[in-house]
Amino acid sequence: MTEKVKIAIPLIPHQPGVYLMKDKDDKVIYVGKAKNLYNRVSQYFLRPQVGKVMKMAMSVDHFDTIITKTEKEAFLLEENLIHQYYPKYNILLKDGKHYPYIALKRNNDPYLKISRDEKNKNYFYFGPFPTSTYAYEVINLLNKLFPTRKCSNIPSSPCLYYHMGQCLAPCVNKIDESKYEELFAKIKSFLDGHDASIKKELRDKMIEFSNNEEYEKANEIKQTLLAIEHVLDKQGVENNDHISRDVFSYTLRDGYLCLAVLTYRRGILLGKEAFVVEEFGDNNEQISDLILQYYQTHSLPKEILVNIPSIKDIIQSIYDVKVVSVTKGKLIELIEMARLNAMQELDSHFMSAKLDSDNLSLLEDLGKRLGIDTPLRIELFDNSHLQGDAPVGVAVVFVNGEPNKKMYRKYNIEGQEKRDDYSSMKEVMKRRYERIKEEKKEFPDLILCDGGLGQVHAGIEALKEIEVNIPIFGLFKNDKHQTKGLIDKDGKIYPLDDNKSLFFLLVRMQDEVHRFAITFHHQKRSKIYKESILDNIQGLGEKRKEIIRKHYPDIDLLKNASVEELSQLVPPEVAMNIYKKLHM
Repeated sequence: MTEKVKIAIPLIPHQPGVYLMKDKDDKVIYVGKAKNLYNRVSQYFLRPQVGKVMKMAMSVDHFDTIITKTEKEAFLLEENLIHQYYPKYNILLKDGKHYPYIALKRNNDPYLKISRDEKNKNYFYFGPFPTSTYAYEVINLLNKLFPTRKCSNIPSSPCLYYHMGQCLAPCVNKIDESKYEELFAKIKSFLDGHDASIKKELRDKMIEFSNNEEYEKANEIKQTLLAIEHVLDKQGVENNDHISRDVFSYTLRDGYLCLAVLTYRRGILLGKEAFVVEEFGDNNEQISDLILQYYQTHSLPKEILVNIPSIKDIIQSIYDVKVVSVTKGKLIELIEMARLNAMQELDSHFMSAKLDSDNLSLLEDLGKRLGIDTPLRIELFDNSHLQGDAPVGVAVVFVNGEPNKKMYRKYNIEGQEKRDDYSSMKEVMKRRYERIKEEKKEFPDLILCDGGLGQVHAGIEALKEIEVNIPIFGLFKNDKHQTKGLIDKDGKIYPLDDNKSLFFLLVRMQDEVHRFAITFHHQKRSKIYKESILDNIQGLGEKRKEIIRKHYPDIDLLKNASVEELSQLVPPEVAMNIYKKLHM
């Protein structure tokens, strides 16, 4: 495992998307998709591998990720990138085939089939679908709901479908053209997403089967509904307008700017690029310059989407291209996806910048600036709560500039002033070092508080009460909430503008303690909420609670569950009681 990979693994987002494994020459050697990027990518390097997977992992010098909104988008993007790069370790999807479409014949009798492209103009195409199973399930559903022709070639006599009322039998009947037009319009309307009446009919049947304890039939309809929702779900990796466009979005952090661009060609997302630079001057002017520089070496699309209205005229005055400043509508989802990727790229830059820096020399420099011995062991503290709800505090430990997660600690805030960050900081710090003192363990060389002067004073008070002396400083932020340096108990500022490597090291530490605090807070809130929300629901005993928790481990998943879905696990009246409790 290279140093780049080692440092990048903790930064991988827990979101759906695509990852690109690259060798030392920056060549893409493998493209994969994942529902959770961190879980998938980390296992290549943190678990033993054999065969081709081991060989591929050993060839990786670094990797890149592209965040998508849904797993479906990751499916589609993976295929596009494989066909773009043809990585040597990908053995599937190299045949040039596309994910399947549903093709509906435009003229004469409506006929449905699966197609791998959109070349035949005699058909209306819907898709593509990441899983062909869903496409076939929808075709089967449509063939049941509408009297479409089922035979690829018209036979000489009517088949069973005609006698079942599922075909108009053009083999023996002359069908009026208006009838075909009406049938085509209804099927196209369904595929375009106007499916409310059909879905309601299916849900009613599912509930009826469930009430009659015909669970197998109810589950079959549930799977069909899931298929419909999947294939008709909105997604941003492929757009039905088939327009070639570039989507730009940016984000700012601590004096740095990241501009990300998502490249769509014929409505298909082919990949992303991102550029991280230090802020200088006006942001809009700087972003305009970056976009104009980008097109000096890249071809212009038919359309450019941006989230900065003021730069529209600047770009159009240089390049003959349509520029759209998006503030609402369906295209805002593309802007949001670009923004998510810009945020991830900027966070990764902060966490992995200056990988060749000597941590020891940076810590020596830090000690000299602060007038203390070289702080080889640094502990950082942070608190998290939501209006006093589920308050927690955490401590993280860095040894020789690297995180030591075995030494991390979590604290439930026990004091009365749970909304008071200063009191919480004092409580957590006092508890931590009181125990270290009792157990005669080693104290850190430096304490850093994620906050300003108030947090520093709270920490000093805590140490005074237990008669412990450790240097304490706060991570100072300016009026734009950007980390700029350190602050001591007297309010003296120690800027870090002249040593970017030290600045990045401290920001990485700050990010880590903040991440750890937020994660612990969310875990505690979810546990409290889930344990209490299922109490006092009529018909829901401990056994049924356990079933619900097993199928919905996260409270957000449970809140999004419909009565029909819950009815597959518990009786319908209990499912309704759960739904009402969740939405009261």
